[in-house]
Amino acid sequence: MKVSNHLRNFSNAYDVLERTFNNTYNGIAIVNLDGNWLKVNESVCDIFGYTRWELFNMDINNIVYAEDLGVHEKKYEDLINGTIDKYRVKQRYFHKDGTILWILIYVSLVYFKAGRPHMIWQFTDITKRQRNQDKLKLMLSVAEEQNDRLKSFANIVTHNLRSHSGNLSLLTEFLEEDIPDLKLNENFQLLNKAVSNLQETVDHLTEVAKIKEIDPSKMESLNLYDFVEKATYNIIALAQNAEATIYNEIDEDICVKGKAAYLDSIILNFLTNAIKYKAENRSPVIELTSHIEDDFVILKIKDNGLGIDLKKFGDTIFQMYKTFHKNEDAIGIGLFITKNHIESLGGKVEVRSEVGVGTEFSVYFKKVS
Repeated sequence: MKVSNHLRNFSNAYDVLERTFNNTYNGIAIVNLDGNWLKVNESVCDIFGYTRWELFNMDINNIVYAEDLGVHEKKYEDLINGTIDKYRVKQRYFHKDGTILWILIYVSLVYFKAGRPHMIWQFTDITKRQRNQDKLKLMLSVAEEQNDRLKSFANIVTHNLRSHSGNLSLLTEFLEEDIPDLKLNENFQLLNKAVSNLQETVDHLTEVAKIKEIDPSKMESLNLYDFVEKATYNIIALAQNAEATIYNEIDEDICVKGKAAYLDSIILNFLTNAIKYKAENRSPVIELTSHIEDDFVILKIKDNGLGIDLKKFGDTIFQMYKTFHKNEDAIGIGLFITKNHIESLGGKVEVRSEVGVGTEFSVYFKKVS
């Protein structure tokens, strides 16, 4: 009776395993060490387009893409030698209809009988995923090529514009020297102003064209506290004139990855903006703090100034030539360049602001490991 129950339990377990083998979504095959198919489920047939009989009567290498014939070799040796107990490879195969399939294969060694090892191969068709990855790589390659062309174009344009605007400026100076009364002419004054504006625009474009992504290997470890202290000292006269108080509450040991000139520019721009756009009814108070979040050091610059209407200007706050207050000195280039500097260092910038209350910028810098 006990023997009968054991046999029944074994039969039931075998039936469950057999149903699992045959009905699983992924292809499963039992393969001997010579690479011959011993058993395959229906999903393997669906993936490759062959019947079981056709698969059993062919060498699996006959449908492998020629360049991928050796992808198993090293890992297979490690598997047989006991160095590893399983491995994974990506390999191309030919479907029966001639199309190329990308297959992810998981291989493990099993012993059904003592001394007779076999391999379990699990097949997952990743053709669509691979094609999407290939398309993405192509798109990124095209985008990179176009970006390089745009950079070259920007350099050529800014160089040529600088030359032409310089020539125009010299010509107006020569005309003033030759005809002293000309500077009283209204049209000549307009021309002078137009030339001056052109030179200013070219200067801005030149600064933007200079900004490029910095290779991480060429970034330095920069002490954030020291750079804020240096920037604060550099604007001490401006701060005193505005009766501004600047609190540097950054961790003195915290360092970020960056380029000194860029970090200087970023901090100075935020500090001078906080003073420039101070509220009329209170003295400026600027607080700089920092904390670490994942792989980033987040620098927060908080002020109690005019604030920015983010509902109105949120989408354009970092765009070129966008201004948000009636300040005669504002030209809308500072935040644009600052954002580009931050992103060129692999970071990002976020802003929170309320009109009449103040603004807080959060600048994400790469943390020094």
